[in-house]
Amino acid sequence: MSFTDQEILETVRMVELETLDIRTITLGINLLDCADPDLESTCEKVYTKVLHHARDLVSTADSIASDYGVPIVNKRIAVTPISLVAAASGAEDLTPIARALDAAAKEVGVDFIGGFSSYVHKGFTNADKALFDSIPKALAETDHVCASVSLASTRAGINMDAVVRFSEVVLETAALTADRGGLGCAKLVCFANPVEDNPFVAGAHIGVGEGETVLNVGVSGPGVVRSALDRLGSDVDLLAVSETIKRTAFKVTRMGELVGREAARRLGTSFGIVDVSLAPTPAIGDSVSDILELIGVDRTGAPGTTAALALLTDAVKKGGAMASSSVGGLSGAFIPVSEDEGMIAAVEAGALSLAKLEAMTTVCSVGLDMVAVPGDTSAATLTGIVADVMAIGMVNTKTTAVRIIPVPGKGPGDKVEWGGLLGTAIVQDPGQFSCAVLHGRGGRIPAPIQSYRN
Repeated sequence: MSFTDQEILETVRMVELETLDIRTITLGINLLDCADPDLESTCEKVYTKVLHHARDLVSTADSIASDYGVPIVNKRIAVTPISLVAAASGAEDLTPIARALDAAAKEVGVDFIGGFSSYVHKGFTNADKALFDSIPKALAETDHVCASVSLASTRAGINMDAVVRFSEVVLETAALTADRGGLGCAKLVCFANPVEDNPFVAGAHIGVGEGETVLNVGVSGPGVVRSALDRLGSDVDLLAVSETIKRTAFKVTRMGELVGREAARRLGTSFGIVDVSLAPTPAIGDSVSDILELIGVDRTGAPGTTAALALLTDAVKKGGAMASSSVGGLSGAFIPVSEDEGMIAAVEAGALSLAKLEAMTTVCSVGLDMVAVPGDTSAATLTGIVADVMAIGMVNTKTTAVRIIPVPGKGPGDKVEWGGLLGTAIVQDPGQFSCAVLHGRGGRIPAPIQSYRN
């Protein structure tokens, strides 16, 4: 892959002035061969294998960042869904595996390890039930472990029994981490149509179709896109806006693939994908919300916001596809409310509501992300919120997700500070009406007619 002098200078400007970074390099590790009838042996195998493959991940990332002058913010690991690995043991408490993963993550120095996960969009195995039961304790007792579950797909429909159980797990996790503002829920996400090469937490895991190990890269650049649109001005039409975003995403993707392939080469593994997702941080100037307002809405959440986000997501995907044949993951634009300085301000101003965020879910990369709700929110209300987002993904054949945090002791309008990348949350009002009957029915919402595609 060759670069022109102009591309190199543009990249230098993006890094120095526009907060461009590699948001994460994520090493996927297949753990299927760690399965053992004895849970303690499984834990030992998991710990040993993660250490073996990831021991040089952080030093390699730091070396590449120094050599290329491009910040690599997070170093992460994604593993095979643990419900698959643990099934052979028949254990009912899988927390020991979470502790093994956490210990390995600490030993190799990564930020997070994803894959305490399960696929239940059509039904539960005994291992799936054990994993769900273990999630609250696992997330409360570990620092680096992230959990994710698949509750729905276009092919299978929505497993409402799993949605109900997930809602209960969210509340249990919030209660066990109440002293930290329900922080455990920030490491827990549910999906419809999950991708198996996602380098971003909390949903990172390595699918069964992946190789023994694989290196995936997540590139972020909201500050770069923001600067490009700022220079473009407001007197051009939306086609020009789209082209500007597309060209910017092209450059960002090229840089991401270069770093990813070099990291894979140095680690002796295969390069997987580059995920071109505009992932914001609480830092000023690194906001997706700012981009939407530059496109043309007064404040994120105002009429026109969903249309602006649709334009942004599509242009980012097109720019990435032009730049590389290895674009994957989610790719588009994330809207994690507490992690985006502009969205925090929009919620405080009353412009951005839970209902508007659900509408934005239809066109963004994932869905309701890092949304805080009152700690006394009922399981039935959470079930309804999750089911709505799962339905959007199922019917539209897209990935959607929910990462929702009931904050113990907090009510609508209250603020909770998590700090760092997780930022600040304004607790949102889910409304006074619930869906207790829907919550109690259980069963499965069948797959839509669109699923019959063969």
